[in-house]
Amino acid sequence: MKPQEIRAMSVAEIKLKLDELEEGSVNMKMQHVQKQLANPMKLRETRRDIARLKTILKDSEQPQAKEKHAHKGQK
Repeated sequence: MKPQEIRAMSVAEIKLKLDELEEGSVNMKMQHVQKQLANPMKLRETRRDIARLKTILKDSEQPQAKEKHAHKGQK
């Protein structure tokens, strides 16, 4: 999932996708332990997608914090 795609989503959609991926990640971990996971790289991709979603969600929920930090550097 590309960052542009995530930024185009609403906060509610990001949270829904995050829950979906976290649940899928748990299932993939169980399959990996039992040697039933067909593509182990999918686990890595999912983990990175979760990190991207969390990062963009944090950025979108705290736009005021960015403005405060930007103004401190200008003094």
